[in-house]
Amino acid sequence: MANLLVRGVDDALVAALKERAGAHGVSAEAEHRQILFDALSRPSRRSLAEALASIPDVGIDADFERIQDSGHTHVFD
Repeated sequence: MANLLVRGVDDALVAALKERAGAHGVSAEAEHRQILFDALSRPSRRSLAEALASIPDVGIDADFERIQDSGHTHVFD
């Protein structure tokens, strides 16, 4: 395994890391490893194109056309 040295970390951030580590009952180093693991091991987010492509086909376009009422120009009149 590799070692990682992080310099120039704000004191308040280090204090927050130590507090979070204490709440989890682990060392600051173990908490730091877990934070890095959680942040970097997640699957990448889907692109908008992938999200749109995954929407199921629920009908034809005509099923969703707006019905025009003869006397109204706004939907909520």
